[in-house]
Amino acid sequence: MSGSGSAQDHLERTERLGGELRELEVDVLLVATPVNLRYLTGFTGTHGLALLAGGQDASPIGEGRFFTDFRYETQSAEEVPGRFEREIVTGDLLEAAARSLGAGPGRLGFDPDSLTVAAHTRLSVQLGERWELTPCARAIERLREVKDAGELERIRAATELADAALTGLLESGVVGRTEREAAIELELRMRRLGADAPSFPSIVAAGAHGALPHAQPREQRIAKNVLLTIDWGALHQGYCSDCTRTYATGEGISAEAREVYELVLSAQEQALGAVRAGPNGRELDGVARAVIEAGGHGEHFGHGLGHGVGMEIHEGPRLSRTAGEEPLRAGNVVTVEPGVYLPGRLGVRIEDLAVVTGEGHEVLTSLSKALTVIS
Repeated sequence: MSGSGSAQDHLERTERLGGELRELEVDVLLVATPVNLRYLTGFTGTHGLALLAGGQDASPIGEGRFFTDFRYETQSAEEVPGRFEREIVTGDLLEAAARSLGAGPGRLGFDPDSLTVAAHTRLSVQLGERWELTPCARAIERLREVKDAGELERIRAATELADAALTGLLESGVVGRTEREAAIELELRMRRLGADAPSFPSIVAAGAHGALPHAQPREQRIAKNVLLTIDWGALHQGYCSDCTRTYATGEGISAEAREVYELVLSAQEQALGAVRAGPNGRELDGVARAVIEAGGHGEHFGHGLGHGVGMEIHEGPRLSRTAGEEPLRAGNVVTVEPGVYLPGRLGVRIEDLAVVTGEGHEVLTSLSKALTVIS
């Protein structure tokens, strides 16, 4: 089993994708991004291409073909399912893929978000008029938004690992350490517990620095009696986790800090309570935004409520004011992370990771959200 699923998982994913390609009347799909290759084939290397049949009769590539170079000959043999005919290429992978398509005619789908203009031009020249290049924006990404049971298991494991790492860090104490020291130790603890890497650079931001939503840890020491925001996650077996907690580093934090914390907590819990299959991301964002606006801090909540998480830390669906009409579906994994940021004073963000179900949701994060004093 690869880090992205079993051979059966990959077969089911390619079959689902084939159904979408038939609707688009695409004969073959070019898959080039590493994350989508891993999702569909299990290949964990960094240099590969695949052609997937769209389910039409007499496909020129059979069920599919996979292309890589000599560095990954053994690895691809171990990871890529046998139904893909493998080709070890000396030279350019894209040119080899184009040659394998034969005389056509046909419609070749591609992802316009990942295929460069230069690559598109080269492909057009090689294929000539035999093949029509057809944009298939986000075809695979839409499949990835709904997680299967194996994917949910991996995301749960990543979340548990990350929670354990932060618990260990807080038990060892953070006041007096620099933000950077705390972030490094947190990431080391995740790796020692089995993470492949942090799923994104960890944020540790104390006091006024917490008013920066994407603050970078500094060499400045964490003081007593301020708010401390920690945003972190683990990458484990190809899947990410994401969580944020804001703590007090002493009982002497200001009344304003306590008031803002309770406001954000209320907004987070009400929005989280509305997560289920059915509403769209804009509607869920509106739940949290209404609470924060009623508390007088609407202008201090500038980002969206949340986003999807999976093989990448930011996936669909989006929970924001600009999200589309598509409703959340059972199997989506989303963050719920409202925040209030007062420039020069403080910031509060509280974030849980949740699986959307037909009846509601399952919260994956285990750490308390009550305002907690740490040392």
